[in-house]
Amino acid sequence: MDRRNFIINSSWSTFGLVTMCSSAQKDSPFAVVLGTAQDGGYPQAGCKKDCCKGLWEDVSRRRDVASLGIIDPVTEQRWFIECTPSFPRQVRRLDGAYPKLGGKIDGIMLTHAHIGHYAGLIHLGREVMGAKSVLVHVMPRMEKFLRTQGPWSQLVELKNIELKPMRDNRPVHLNNRIKVYPFLVPHRDEFSETVGFKIEGPSKKILWLPDIDKWEKWNTPLEKVLRGVDVAYLDGTFYAQGELPGRDMSKIPHPLIAETIRRLEGKEDSLRRKVRFIHLNHTNPAHNPNSVAARQIEKAGMCVAVQGERVEL
Repeated sequence: MDRRNFIINSSWSTFGLVTMCSSAQKDSPFAVVLGTAQDGGYPQAGCKKDCCKGLWEDVSRRRDVASLGIIDPVTEQRWFIECTPSFPRQVRRLDGAYPKLGGKIDGIMLTHAHIGHYAGLIHLGREVMGAKSVLVHVMPRMEKFLRTQGPWSQLVELKNIELKPMRDNRPVHLNNRIKVYPFLVPHRDEFSETVGFKIEGPSKKILWLPDIDKWEKWNTPLEKVLRGVDVAYLDGTFYAQGELPGRDMSKIPHPLIAETIRRLEGKEDSLRRKVRFIHLNHTNPAHNPNSVAARQIEKAGMCVAVQGERVEL
């Protein structure tokens, strides 16, 4: 897809690393998309349908679980937004985006307790990385969940991770140049609350919102939120009705991409161009950039995020 909020070099390695946003300054902090798929990745385990057929052999078409890396070249710090089941590959992808001696992770920020967003923490334990006090920023219920439920509690006890509490709409200062605002959103909150993040750098603001119920259930208008950021990574789990045969898609707690398109139809072009869909289910036809779904998204002035793309902060 050619429509972009910023220029992206279309060639990338096996691990999906786009070379660099052309507008980025050498010393500017930036974000890099480490994955774009729903919790199970793409292809998904056990799927024998056409949507996943052939992807096990074709590595270039695979997509990791939705995650964002943040890098500050000046302070040589880096953070993960989400810690997904794709974490091993995403660590390598972040290494490629900005190699750092020793591979230190300066922090991880979690949106909620669904497997695609925190299960990668297990790699920080003594069986794998044996990490030392990696800061994990969490909301109150998420903190309680990790402290009291194994095997996550062992990561806390052995000081592989150090939990740092967050509060709704209170800024988390990653350093002097980057701060992140968590904000509560309605979603299935079985084990923790659910948040999105507004990430602010010296020159740009990014929205990260992979999971939310229908837009109408949120007490903040989507349009208002979009006007306060430069780039918005939004829940694009499912494209439209009929994607899951036998299921009433209107009852599934995600805004369909088609619904988001309709909601923003008629709004200013500059608003719609901010939208980049993430967290695509393996059934979502928009994974294929040549699909009718992808063309409809582009026609609406929006995009599907590309694994490896960068945005200057």
